[in-house]
Amino acid sequence: MLRYPEFDPIALQVGPVAIHWYGLMYLLGFALAWVLGRWRIRHGKTRMTSQDLEDVIFYGVVGVIAGGRLGYVLFYKPGYYLSHPLEIFYLWEGGMAFHGGLLGVIAMMWLFARKRGYRFLEVGDFVAPLIPLALAAGRLGNFINGELWGRPTDLPWGMVFPQAADGIARHPSQLYQMGLEGLALFVIVWLFARKPRPIGQVSAVFLAGYGVFRFLAEFTREPDGFLGLLAGGLSMGQWLSLPMIAAGAALYFYSARRTG
Repeated sequence: MLRYPEFDPIALQVGPVAIHWYGLMYLLGFALAWVLGRWRIRHGKTRMTSQDLEDVIFYGVVGVIAGGRLGYVLFYKPGYYLSHPLEIFYLWEGGMAFHGGLLGVIAMMWLFARKRGYRFLEVGDFVAPLIPLALAAGRLGNFINGELWGRPTDLPWGMVFPQAADGIARHPSQLYQMGLEGLALFVIVWLFARKPRPIGQVSAVFLAGYGVFRFLAEFTREPDGFLGLLAGGLSMGQWLSLPMIAAGAALYFYSARRTG
């Protein structure tokens, strides 16, 4: 059994201004997306420009924040926020959902594509390889915050998270998700995207790959206390991942048939 290394969630404080590690992980994620996007542009993997990349990242920031928050409100606590609507805007209190953030990014990428004259799936294929390392940074932020811990385990690397306040060794599921949804997915999508592919297939691999990895990782993650497990003994994260897997598979084969 391992003891969780109790990080100070505040990375730097200057007077009343506190900079949290989790916020820095968001910045790191967008910085990594910018670096990877520049590489893809420089190596001729897209017809998008450096200016397009900067605008895509701006659109992505808006989509992540707005979609992530609204997704959490609608998927996880609709009743609570219906009774406390002003608290929807209390972003500093936490509460973001990846699946909502993804929908927000998809909406913003559609808007960007329409304004710039690109095909929507062309933009998706450019953006998809840039996302997994940003997700890895976010999961590292979850681990530093000691939040979203795993289910109880007797494995030797089980960790006692003080925030759980029960002294039980648990899976460090944040690190599992960092490794699967972040690092492993990055390798798969990045290598897949290095060769010319039918339009939409890179996006499809990202969608299906994330869905599968998230579905598996959720078996080790403690379900939200206010929700518990849902129908079929699955968590909300698993139910939200199933449409991603289906959509990714459908898009992959649809794309292959269009170019076959």
